[in-house]
Amino acid sequence: MLLSEFDYDLPEELIAQKPCEPRDHSRLLVLDRKTGIISHKRFYNLPDYLEPGDALIFNNTKVIPARLIGVRADTGGKVEIFLLTRKNGNDWEVLVKPGKRARPGTVISFGDILRCEILSATDFGGRVVRFSFQGVFEKILEELGETPLPPYIKERLDDKSRYQTVYAREQGSAAAPTAGLHFTPELMRRIAAKDVNLGFITLHVGLGTFRPVAVEDITQHVMHSEYYSISKETAELINETKRRGRRVIAIGTTSVRTLEANGENGQIQAQSGWTDIFIYPGYQFKIVDAICTNFHLPKSTLLMLVSAFAGRDKILAAYEEAVREQYRFFSFGDAMLIL
Repeated sequence: MLLSEFDYDLPEELIAQKPCEPRDHSRLLVLDRKTGIISHKRFYNLPDYLEPGDALIFNNTKVIPARLIGVRADTGGKVEIFLLTRKNGNDWEVLVKPGKRARPGTVISFGDILRCEILSATDFGGRVVRFSFQGVFEKILEELGETPLPPYIKERLDDKSRYQTVYAREQGSAAAPTAGLHFTPELMRRIAAKDVNLGFITLHVGLGTFRPVAVEDITQHVMHSEYYSISKETAELINETKRRGRRVIAIGTTSVRTLEANGENGQIQAQSGWTDIFIYPGYQFKIVDAICTNFHLPKSTLLMLVSAFAGRDKILAAYEEAVREQYRFFSFGDAMLIL
């Protein structure tokens, strides 16, 4: 299966630079994956497609202010550190820019209250660093760090909360699970009022989000591991939903990956761990019955995931329709419901 099979043309002006206001007024493209029929709605119409007994599964990860700007202690040169994953204690896996001279032993300072030393390089081009500081690291990060926006968003985001879901709870992500950005507390109440169950898992979005597929044979691509956690309450909700023949609807590809990584024999276990699951066409879904997601970058693993769920031809046809209809794309863009 070739990388070039997951390409499409997107005018740059359709890449959303600002979030929709209100959140749930973004557009919603609904794709029936059996028939290929496409409908054009608004996100607040989502409850119309839900039935009593369905379960919506959300990723409640919270984006940390992961971008730090510092200087090398030896040269005074400017360095950008992008936090990805906490390894243990004060050791983090990070991206460093510029990275060529970021060798083990290099010390980087962020004002007078925070510094780090590069310990080693990683297999994926990152670094492992050890932070030293006085006080509480999370509070220092809130003071010094910046919200990391994807590189295709060029405009400044004045309200940091708009790059968080309204249900974000567990700190640890380098990027937002953007399908959830469309939900408001009121919309979630409307959904629950239809006797639709709401469940929450955690997957901290890491390096895999930023790594392009660099091989033409996509089966040779290796995903980066990300931490996930599924509670007993959520596992029981999903298993009961499946037993009753109702639908498990994943909100975002991160929820899909978490559920499918854990769904042996069509059952979910309450546990935490690391997953590097890569879902591409040919994959047989075990848990997820429908997906609500944003539109994804050409040639990305996320586009491959939704192609596995609905079929590459139907997905690319839906994307072409979205371009014709002037949908907004990517993180702050419009949404897609695949049933």
